[in-house]
Amino acid sequence: MTPIEKAKQQVEQAKARYQALLARQTAEARKRDTRRKVILGGLLIDAAGKDERFGRVIDELMKRITRDHDHKAFEGWQKPEPDRS
Repeated sequence: MTPIEKAKQQVEQAKARYQALLARQTAEARKRDTRRKVILGGLLIDAAGKDERFGRVIDELMKRITRDHDHKAFEGWQKPEPDRS
């Protein structure tokens, strides 16, 4: 293998390592984003069971769901109602 061929191979390997690192970084960022959304959603649902203001927020957010696929995720689900005792 000539020095030029060897250098070209090294460049291609470096590009592949770079792309793999970028993909891993993007996947990790997506996981963190999803986790934040799950945590915030859980906190909102919990808060709705304690304070009716948060229940109204959920009602307003539910009105913004436009995709049928997303609506199906909420079939049969009812937001918690605050204990009024």
